[in-house]
Amino acid sequence: MTIRNRIALQFSLIVGGLLLAFSVLIYLTSAANRRGEFRNRLEQKARTTVRLLVEVQEVDRQLLRIIDRNTLTVLFNERVLVFDDRNRLLYASIDDDSIRVEPTLLTQIRQDGLVRTTIDGREVVGFRYDERATPVVAVASAYDVTGRRELADLRQTLFWSLLGGVALTIGLGIVFAGQSLRPISRLNEQISTINARNLQQRIGEGNGRDEVARLAANFNQVLERLQRAFEGQRQFVSHASHELRTPLAALKSEIQLSLRGSLTPQQHSQVLQTLLADTERLINLTNSLLFLARTSETAGRAEFKPVRLDDVCFLAQTELQMAHPAYQIRLSYDPLPQTDAETVVQGSEALLKQVVLNLLDNACKYTPDHTAHLRIIPGLQQCQIAITDQGIGIPPEQIANLFTPFFRADNALGYEGAGIGLSICERIAELHQGRIEVSSQLGKGSTFTLVLPTSSSL
Repeated sequence: MTIRNRIALQFSLIVGGLLLAFSVLIYLTSAANRRGEFRNRLEQKARTTVRLLVEVQEVDRQLLRIIDRNTLTVLFNERVLVFDDRNRLLYASIDDDSIRVEPTLLTQIRQDGLVRTTIDGREVVGFRYDERATPVVAVASAYDVTGRRELADLRQTLFWSLLGGVALTIGLGIVFAGQSLRPISRLNEQISTINARNLQQRIGEGNGRDEVARLAANFNQVLERLQRAFEGQRQFVSHASHELRTPLAALKSEIQLSLRGSLTPQQHSQVLQTLLADTERLINLTNSLLFLARTSETAGRAEFKPVRLDDVCFLAQTELQMAHPAYQIRLSYDPLPQTDAETVVQGSEALLKQVVLNLLDNACKYTPDHTAHLRIIPGLQQCQIAITDQGIGIPPEQIANLFTPFFRADNALGYEGAGIGLSICERIAELHQGRIEVSSQLGKGSTFTLVLPTSSSL
């Protein structure tokens, strides 16, 4: 079942239920009013008859019957019966000796004083009259022919009105549901035309205020992210192919040159050293690409636990200086932490150590004296690691592209590297709900600050 038909059906059921409830309520109220009004008339007629019979001496039973039959308010098949305290019939408004009243009814009337009921379709009102020394019991009954006919007409009118109302509701529900869902239909038509080749296409956001407009806006945001991801993937493949092609071409060239003629042992040694350097470059590039891919793949499945950032910094410092003994790293707190919680974050120690390693390696590599200053800035809400160097700096117009895979600043092209390290750092920081801030002056140095929320702030 389509959403339009489901909405129309639900709307029709709701409105039909309401119409049915109101129809039943109107009918029951009308029936109760009819019954109450008729019984009141019947009671008043009976009281008048009893009063004339008991209090007016000049009116005998025959005259009272004539009065009852010729009154303007006579009811259909009306009967007024008066009984004494021994259940003997004192008066009957009709000449019918077969009229009988159950003694139990008379007993109930004497006990309750007033009884209103329905017997065999006749409305019956009985009451005890205490205006004389010996109380009498009056029982009046009649058929409410007019009232029942009006109720039957009302019942028929309500039935056909209910059917017509439900039918009209179904038709209007289908029309209105179709109109309400028309923007979604247009949205589906526009979405169906979008594929991997035209991700730049966007769908209309309508008036920009209702739920459909918000849905379209959110879908456009998804398309924007997908487009950026596809473009990043294409650029990544292009740059990776280029970076891999260069050392492979160099390896091929060195091998071809060495095969053209006999080489001296010294030349063989130079060729092998060149091949080793190109091989190491290729290995480092491949490892970086694999690490970047692994970081993106495991981003949603990483298991985090409390990690002390100062311990991570000490481990990274030790590992980097073991690999590069010439590197100098000065580590300090700014200021000293008051509690351990100020340096504890939720994350992966291995990934965070990789970020600090990459930033420290860059700081020492691009500084003439290979010296970097690492400052740990503790805090209750966030902990920061600031790595400062006095190196070559970064051109201001190129800072925005630093974290793009394979991008390298113009003044860094003469240094070893493939331009992947900072993109890895950014992805790991985002994985830990953090960020990396950069400030730099060309020719004076740079500061990279890793900002992470502490465990107590999450």
